[in-house]
Amino acid sequence: MRNSRGKKDLGDYIITVDGVTKTFPNGVRALDNFSTRIRRKEVLVIIGPSGSGKSTFLRCLNGLEEVDRGRIIVDGIPLDRNKKNRLEIRKEVGMVFQLFNLFPHLTVLENVNLAQRLVRKKSKEEATRTSMELLRHVGIPEKANTFPNHLSGGQQQRVAIARALAMKPKVMLFDEATSALDPEMIGEVLDVMRRLAREGMTMVVVTHEMGFAREVGDWMIFMENGRIVEEGTPEDIFENPKEERTKGFLSQIL
Repeated sequence: MRNSRGKKDLGDYIITVDGVTKTFPNGVRALDNFSTRIRRKEVLVIIGPSGSGKSTFLRCLNGLEEVDRGRIIVDGIPLDRNKKNRLEIRKEVGMVFQLFNLFPHLTVLENVNLAQRLVRKKSKEEATRTSMELLRHVGIPEKANTFPNHLSGGQQQRVAIARALAMKPKVMLFDEATSALDPEMIGEVLDVMRRLAREGMTMVVVTHEMGFAREVGDWMIFMENGRIVEEGTPEDIFENPKEERTKGFLSQIL
């Protein structure tokens, strides 16, 4: 059993991934007997070169990709071919992508309201109260009636985070949430993610932002070729990596 970094009072395991393999039709094996466990309130940071399987892993966690072998259990619910289970897990696992995926014909408020109305069956008034609270939380309540194409990239990503949080997920997945942003916009999105971490949100974060990983992560995984090359606390990975491949990767990006 792995040790905790000890920055937080972490709970029991909310996600178990056991022996997951995922191969795409072109023959690329994106995940190769991948296993890990994630605690409640933990921030797991995943790093690695392009094509190492990081994004595929996140997509498997919320059922966007089918796995070939292995099992994933989220808060006691097996992520299998049972449609009811998959829908339940998607309610509990929010995901923020590299691109914002906002509906351009809807205002910010309407974007955040939509899933609450359709999936959670909230009234318009109840959804709007929740949405405005979340827009205040991510620092852009004044943009509620603005259309996405009138927002900066950082603002659009904060709307995407608010939209995911509106479903009251137990876990948040971030897939390179800052990679499509101009450098001056990255900080505002990372600030929102830092706040979520402080509030105890369970988070799985794929990122190239090493300062953020060191500051916020409780546990880190370095991936390559669909496998875990090395894992440990941020101190372990950054200050005393054991694997030569990890050392080589970090030497190129730090």
